[in-house]
Amino acid sequence: MTVSNHFKLQGRDGEARTGELTTPHGAVRTPAFMPVGTAGAMKGIHWRDIREAGADIVLGNTYHLMLRPGAERIAALGGLQKFTTWNGPMLTDSGGFQVMSLAKIRKVTERAVTFSSHIDGTKVELSPERAIEVQRLLGSDIAMQLDECVRLPANHAEIERAMQLSIRWAERSKRAFETTPDGYMLFGIAQGGDIPELRRESARALIDIGFHGYAIGGLAVGEPQAVMLAMIEEVAPILPKDRPRYLMGVGTPDDMLEAIARGIDMFDCVMPTRNGRHGHVFTRFGVINLRNARHADDPRPLDEESGWRSTSGYSRAYLHHLVKSDEALGAMLLSEINIAYYQSLMHDARAAIAAGTFDDFRAVTRERWSRGDIAPR
Repeated sequence: MTVSNHFKLQGRDGEARTGELTTPHGAVRTPAFMPVGTAGAMKGIHWRDIREAGADIVLGNTYHLMLRPGAERIAALGGLQKFTTWNGPMLTDSGGFQVMSLAKIRKVTERAVTFSSHIDGTKVELSPERAIEVQRLLGSDIAMQLDECVRLPANHAEIERAMQLSIRWAERSKRAFETTPDGYMLFGIAQGGDIPELRRESARALIDIGFHGYAIGGLAVGEPQAVMLAMIEEVAPILPKDRPRYLMGVGTPDDMLEAIARGIDMFDCVMPTRNGRHGHVFTRFGVINLRNARHADDPRPLDEESGWRSTSGYSRAYLHHLVKSDEALGAMLLSEINIAYYQSLMHDARAAIAAGTFDDFRAVTRERWSRGDIAPR
């Protein structure tokens, strides 16, 4: 199968890149942050707010959706876009992260991963072929190969075993994908933990197999940021320059800016909504913990200059009250604000790369974060 290219690189500033990815459900501007809708929904935030915040693409999860409501049921109802009303590009994680996160209820063999369902305990097998079949039934614009993700730290032998298995599963995933209609994409996933030579070996093997795009997996799983960035520096220069690069499960705004500077195009993370549910909000002044008592009498908005309605429209005192009272609206508003901030960061990064000012933008953004969580009066 010839792997056609759906990615157009539009500009570079150092290693930072901006481009556009064409999918059957629309275009994706890069760098891009993909909000995570694991089971077909964002926790605490409406689909319309995701779109209005500026997201071009969202993420769903093969493992969770095949268990409930079921891939065949979603296909019969018109696919994931119609089922959810998102109607835009979607990427689906193949279930490789659950191989790590659900280690206590799964068994890995050469053939497949067998899970004891976290819902009712039934045995469920997820092979590379089944992972691709499920993603095809879901209607994913971008499917991911099945891989094995290893939590760090881990020993060399365990990391190498999982990496080699992931390469063999990549080959099987591509063969299974060959009957997928044109326009849809399959990404390979480079593994290798925190061992540079294994990372390079994995990346080169995936390039030999040939994919529409390439992901770097198995990071942001317990290692320091410096290690994560070092592994990106090992892998990104090897990857084809005309294909999108996706850093899976990352992350904080700072992680993303540093990864963009090293040539990464796509990100996903549950952090905006998860942190929002716990009272933490991301702003251009850094992270604000709205559980802190000092916000109780503060009439100022989080950021009066923000173009996002909830960031500039509610007082810190009111948001503090909602959080302390465990009102659902508090979690909803902070999740929405966080998603909007992440999308704003990607928008500004794209503009800075296009203007050739990304290093200045990164420095100014990080300096502003370092001032603390109280905006200047």
